[in-house]
Amino acid sequence: MTAASLEFWFEFASTYSYPAAMRMEALGRAAGVPVLWRPFLLGPIFAAQGWRDSPFNVYPVKGRYMWRDMERICARQGLEWRQPSEFPRSGLVAARVACAAADQAWLPAFVRAVYRAGFAEDRDIADPAVIGAVLESLDGDARVDVGLWLARAQEPATKDHLRAQTAAAQGLGIFGAPSFVVAGELFWGNDRLEEALEWRISAAS
Repeated sequence: MTAASLEFWFEFASTYSYPAAMRMEALGRAAGVPVLWRPFLLGPIFAAQGWRDSPFNVYPVKGRYMWRDMERICARQGLEWRQPSEFPRSGLVAARVACAAADQAWLPAFVRAVYRAGFAEDRDIADPAVIGAVLESLDGDARVDVGLWLARAQEPATKDHLRAQTAAAQGLGIFGAPSFVVAGELFWGNDRLEEALEWRISAAS
């Protein structure tokens, strides 16, 4: 990470990462702040805290609040929203693809499309066929080779990359998603995205 960038740490199973991901690229561009997209897995982080499930399932009152909150947030942002019929769904395949495609121009579009599939269309993002369909749907100058990227997601180097990135998230003190790291500061939550960008602009000046 350079001093001029913002690291966006996201988990595909994370509800609040959805609205953050949908505006991350546009807000970063408007602020002149390069964004580094960092997929990771919350499972190992939750396990370290003794949780075997999402805290929104562990604490039902918190879960009920979250679902209603997501309805409000998505309505305010003009995002489609459908409470998933299964929660949480594994974002493992999608996260591996995102790690493998870290240097690809279509990565932000892929991330947004996966979130739409999971939280607007209630599709099973744990299914490689769904992730393949997401890859196939991406617009761009060149067609994305679906077979290539699904294969790369299964390569040992890609799996190691995701494990290392999850460990790096833990090392940064990240305990939930979305999280933003900028100029040595950690910001947690969808509602802290603008604050993180403001911090970066202030630090640069």
